[in-house]
Amino acid sequence: MNSDGAYANLVLPALLRERRLTGRDAAFATELLAGTCRWQGSYDTIIAAAAGRPLNGFQPAVLDLLRLGAHQMMSMRVPVPAAVAASVDLAAATVGERVTGLVNAVLRRVADKTLEEWFDQLSDGLDDRDRLALRSAHPRWIVDAYAELLEPAELEQALAANNQSPPISLAVRPGLAEVDDLVHAGAEPSTYSPFAARWRGDPGELAFVRDGRVVVQDEGSQLVTWALTRAAAAPGWWLDLCAGPGGKSALLAGLARLDGSRLVASDVAPHRGILVAAAVRAYAGRGTGPTVLVADATRPAWRADSFSRVLADVPCTGLGALRRRPESRWRRGPTDVERLHALQVALLASAIDSAAPGGIVGYLTCSPHRRETSDVLNETLAVRTDVEVVPAAQLLPEVPGAALGPYLQLWPHRHGTDAMFAGYLRKTR
Repeated sequence: MNSDGAYANLVLPALLRERRLTGRDAAFATELLAGTCRWQGSYDTIIAAAAGRPLNGFQPAVLDLLRLGAHQMMSMRVPVPAAVAASVDLAAATVGERVTGLVNAVLRRVADKTLEEWFDQLSDGLDDRDRLALRSAHPRWIVDAYAELLEPAELEQALAANNQSPPISLAVRPGLAEVDDLVHAGAEPSTYSPFAARWRGDPGELAFVRDGRVVVQDEGSQLVTWALTRAAAAPGWWLDLCAGPGGKSALLAGLARLDGSRLVASDVAPHRGILVAAAVRAYAGRGTGPTVLVADATRPAWRADSFSRVLADVPCTGLGALRRRPESRWRRGPTDVERLHALQVALLASAIDSAAPGGIVGYLTCSPHRRETSDVLNETLAVRTDVEVVPAAQLLPEVPGAALGPYLQLWPHRHGTDAMFAGYLRKTR
């Protein structure tokens, strides 16, 4: 499950198709994998206590089997005998007969208590945030990061929302499809984005999705991209300087087309450039697609002061998308935040340099962590005299409760979106 660093939401759909699982079987497999990834850290604490030994005493594959078994028993209402038997059989088939006794013994000890009883026992002596971290299945450092932005009662709501599977959000490509087309096909309009609709079922069933006129895209990603285009700026060339995998580029391509502008979509990684080209193929096929480049935005392949709008959707820890990638919370750490912070500052500087006077720069992250969001903008504003903040609330007045000072912070528990952050700047000279 964890050995190759893959993400469950990317691997699972292909596995379901390969094994031809549908309906209840597919739903069971999805919850088993996603739920185990989500609660991994809390289950690890329980497994270590039940086994009476540290986790590094288990083979990684055995530990994954124990996590899967624990999730079945504690959160999926699978009867204990069935969950233990299935785990033992899987251990024999994948690791070897020699570990079956260990798997059987540990899981039976785990089953001696309910999840709440384990939490009560293991919470004894913990401070409030450590207790919340255990019960909400988040590392303490993420709880602390959220606590900087939210009051205690809302903090619990936000962490709980990260443990809920998100609905499928679709995005129409402007000029190629309309939300009404999706509604007629059985979708429901979304709350805020004029390009979004919610879908129940397999999006691949829709012809709009198959031909690239509609894609799966979180409503929050649509909103922060749309906001960039709502600030006044002259038509011209637009730039998406961290474009892969291309979802925001495709939305910008359609909006640029309606504005009489053109888009350059660039990414440093060749394979991500290929994804961008695929994402905008519906526009390219009509002769209005963006120019797709493979280039390092910290060493731009374009002239400075060239673009009327620049989007910097920078690499980040992804802490705002824990609903979709639940395992990220256990793979990332504070050192990742600091490592990415320096890159984020450099990319924002490049975005500003790339903008023409009077142009708009949008700085986006799918993370609410202060070091990835407001700190990057505030540090930049402290050393640059050629930009001013465009208050984000003015650009998305339809979205309540999203203002974070002059910036914008979306939340799953407030808005039903990923926890996207955005700040918008105007280049003054």
